[in-house]
Amino acid sequence: MATTFSLREFPQERTSESSGRDVQSRCLSSNIWSPDPIVVNPPEHFVAVIGGAISGSVAAEILADHGIRVAVFEQNARPYGKIEDGLPRWHVEQRKQEYARIDARLRKPGVYYIPCTKLGRDVHFNDLANNWGFSAVILANGAWRDRDLGVPGANEYVGKGLVYQNPFIYWYNHKNERSYGGPRYETPDGALVVGGGLASIDVVKVLQLENYERALRARGIETDVHELEKGIPAVCKEHGIRPEELGVRGCLLIYRRREQDMPLAQAPDNATPDQIAKTEQVRQKVLRFARDKYLFRFQDRRLATGLIVENGRLTGLKVAETKIDGRRSEPIPGTEQDIRAPLVISSIGSVPEVLPGISMNGEYYAFKDEAAPRHVEHSHVFGVGNVVTGQGNIRVSLVHSQQVTKKLIEENARISSGTNDPARMRPMDEARAAERAEAAVDRVACWPALSSEQLMAIEQRIRALQQRVGYTGDYDAWIAKVTPPDLE
Repeated sequence: MATTFSLREFPQERTSESSGRDVQSRCLSSNIWSPDPIVVNPPEHFVAVIGGAISGSVAAEILADHGIRVAVFEQNARPYGKIEDGLPRWHVEQRKQEYARIDARLRKPGVYYIPCTKLGRDVHFNDLANNWGFSAVILANGAWRDRDLGVPGANEYVGKGLVYQNPFIYWYNHKNERSYGGPRYETPDGALVVGGGLASIDVVKVLQLENYERALRARGIETDVHELEKGIPAVCKEHGIRPEELGVRGCLLIYRRREQDMPLAQAPDNATPDQIAKTEQVRQKVLRFARDKYLFRFQDRRLATGLIVENGRLTGLKVAETKIDGRRSEPIPGTEQDIRAPLVISSIGSVPEVLPGISMNGEYYAFKDEAAPRHVEHSHVFGVGNVVTGQGNIRVSLVHSQQVTKKLIEENARISSGTNDPARMRPMDEARAAERAEAAVDRVACWPALSSEQLMAIEQRIRALQQRVGYTGDYDAWIAKVTPPDLE
């Protein structure tokens, strides 16, 4: 039978009464506190969520709002994932907004935040899945491994003329911090970018902004990335100079299919031919808009087929024109050409990291059941967000996590959500997506209830990991402590 709890009675992560009051105060001030009771089952489930960014924090929030305790294992000190490390730093307001949303979710009562704890390094997957006693494990660890360029021998030249997108954007976002100690990259004019998606547009923007900022400074004109991001021609006009006078050649973006095939906009599910045609027009419009603002060069239907190497360094790629057949792109014999460049950046997508104990299906973890992706070898291990979808889109990750987590609760925990269902407080399009995930199912395989001893044992292991990294349970104090003072 369901039991009624107020949030004051809800089991808390915090270790002291005063810190519990602090949580309530923060919830009140951030408008996520509700005086109405939430109807939930007595706390008898504990779920591990791997990753604290968009999809992980959404899953944690929904679970916690349904009376399920949640341990969020985050590999970094801060939980913002690719919002911080993959979304370029000119997105100032968007990043702040997403940080605030993630913070609000992770300071929910019943959520245990475990920072600086990486799956496969600090906690082994098989131990977590088989020995900790969690009701379920949700993989929300995103996609941090760059998809291979696809040209044999290319990876021998990483750092020697070849750079992959993920470390490149990470460097760009953190390079101005005094504490940054990672690799540093050059941004030479005339670089070659292999890609086609939104992430590759971000890469070419970085290159163009860096090069035009240098060129303007050489003319005695001081500007910065935030001004230039509004549009290079507009900034040049304000300073009485034409872009072509600066001598910037610009980087070149190549894409293996047609420009209207670029994944810059998504067609609806089960799209009609008219909807597909409109989506293709939107993609072309987005590309033209980006080219007009940032002045990069572009070639479609180009496939990298070989390397140009001089003195042990990659100095370009051999490319061929392609024939498009549906989603296939095949090189056309006799169309090969050399494209020389001082730097090649591969931006053809990200995939999950390979982790011991998690079997793979190609480049992705092996899941079955699209509605609630379940790992093929572990019946209580599920996936949400980019680790499943392969799409780095914020909204796609958010909605996917909502859908899957709601379905898991509906199928496994038999919990009634009452009137405070967080989906009802979201924009209507997201609410509809969540509601679809709550549809009735033919069979229900409930998670077994955990005893108080089992719950306490999990908590003790969590505390040990938190203490190892100096996390005391005060989420806001921790974020303030680990945020670099010169973070942009």
